Formats: sequence, structure tokens, C-alpha cells
Amino acid sequence: MNRREWLFGMWGGLVRGQEPIEPTFSTSVKIVDVLASVRSKNGQILTNLAKEDFVLLENGRQQEVRYFSRESDLPLTVGLLIDTSLSQEKVLNAERSAIRRFLDQVLRETKDKLFLMQFDMAVQVRQKLTSSRKALDEVLNYVDTPSRRELGMQTGGGTLLYEAVYQAATEVLKEQRNRKAVIVLSDGEDFGSEKTLEEAVEAAVKADVLVYGIYFTGGGGSRDGRGVLRRLAQGTGAGYFEVTKKLGIEQIFDAIQEELRGQYSLGFISDQPARLSEFRKLQLVTKQKGLVVQARERYLARP
Repeated sequence: MNRREWLFGMWGGLVRGQEPIEPTFSTSVKIVDVLASVRSKNGQILTNLAKEDFVLLENGRQQEVRYFSRESDLPLTVGLLIDTSLSQEKVLNAERSAIRRFLDQVLRETKDKLFLMQFDMAVQVRQKLTSSRKALDEVLNYVDTPSRRELGMQTGGGTLLYEAVYQAATEVLKEQRNRKAVIVLSDGEDFGSEKTLEEAVEAAVKADVLVYGIYFTGGGGSRDGRGVLRRLAQGTGAGYFEVTKKLGIEQIFDAIQEELRGQYSLGFISDQPARLSEFRKLQLVTKQKGLVVQARERYLARP
């Protein structure tokens, strides 16, 4: 049963002797959606679980899963956030190549939409949301590190990672209704953002955006950078990846594609309606031991 069918059954349907009527929805009912990926011990994505296989907790209290589906074919709205600071100059060509392959494999021009943003000393939306593979492919040619002239004119910070995530969530994706995700390619370093890491995570959580972190650097890097990207990913229920000799950038994009196409969607109505806007902790587990569930840690409950 999909969400529309469930809602129709709850509020609408056939009245004996009459034609079907349109369902009516109560504004007091707040359905909370939780997207989740499940992997086996060896890392394989599992797509054959049922509603009964999950246990969902809100602030430690078990909730009834009212709506459940395997989201393999729903439209995607995805942002590609590319770190173009000078520290990333050596890896940009590899990133462009992997992104083009990702677009070829993932983007369905009749269903999906993507946008492309770069960030260094400024945040720029290079391509607004589009379903055109051609438009995205063309603009990738212009995604590059700052020129000498731009560096000479620089007056502010140098790598606005947190600002980029915040803007993607609040200015581009907040009003979108499909499954929403951003993929951040960076070394995780931030210099000069007015927003903090936690403000970036909070903005993504409020907008129901998954933030996938890909740690990719041409040399050097830091534990702090890894921690930043891991926090963005885990805080929003997405995956964190590192480019290594054994795990290439194209393989990582393949893994993200597999996750996005193999998610479960669970919906519940809290047993404690919110009186004030507040963040509430979420915990989603499977009854079967040994499986790894990837889902967001909290959500914003609104009255």
C-alpha cells in the first residue's frame, strides 16, 4: 500500500450507493516520514524487508508504523555540492568524470531533478534544478578552482562548506516534495562560514534532506575533515565514504545510487502530538540481528 492509498483508506473511500469521493485530510495529523537503507554484515543493500521487520522509536517510545513502502522508483531531487577550493584542484577532473557517469546512470529525465553547486570562497549555484542531462554536463566544464584574479579580489573566507549545505537545504530543497539528497565532495575543511556545522545539519534535518559525504583529497587531509563529513551524513541518515586506492570515486557513486534506489519509507503519527516545535530523537532498528540500518537520528516535530 502506498501513502496515498493509506491516507485514502483512512479518511476517504466509498460511501455506500455513491460515487467515490475525494479524501479529506485533517490538518492536526502529522505524518513523520523516515527514509532508511539496510545493509547486511557484508555491506549488501537489502531490499526485501517488510514493515514487520522494523522497530521504530521516538524519544525511546515505540511507534506504530502506519505507512511503509520500498522506494525504488519514486522521483529523486539531488544536489551535487563540489568543493572547488585550491586544496581540491588535483581531484576535480576525477570528480567531473564520476559525476558524468552518475548522471548517465541515475538521472531519469522524465522523473528526476538535479542541481549543481560549487563552493570555495563563495557559494555558487552553477545549475538550478533541472532534468536536463545536457545542461548539467555542459555546466560541469565551468566548475573549477578560483582564478588568480578571483583570489586577488578575495576579502572573506576560503572554503564555505557549511554555508553550501545550509543554502542547499534552505534555499533550493526546502520546498521540494520528492526524496531529497545532496552529495558533498570535499576534504571536509571549512574556513569562513558564518553558519556552524550543527546549523548545517539542523537545516538539512528540517528540510528532510539526506547529506552524503564523500571525502576526497589530492593529498594531505585531516581527521577533522573526515569527522565533519561523517557528521553531516550520520546526522541526516545518509552514508559517508572515503576515496581510497581500494574504493574509487566511481565505485562510491555506484554505492550512493544503490542506496537511493533501495530505500524504505516508513511513516508514523507520534503518540504525543507536539505542542511546541522541538527536535525529537529517532531510532530505527530491525528485529533481525546483525543488520545495519541507516536513517536520520531526529526530526523536527511541529504543532
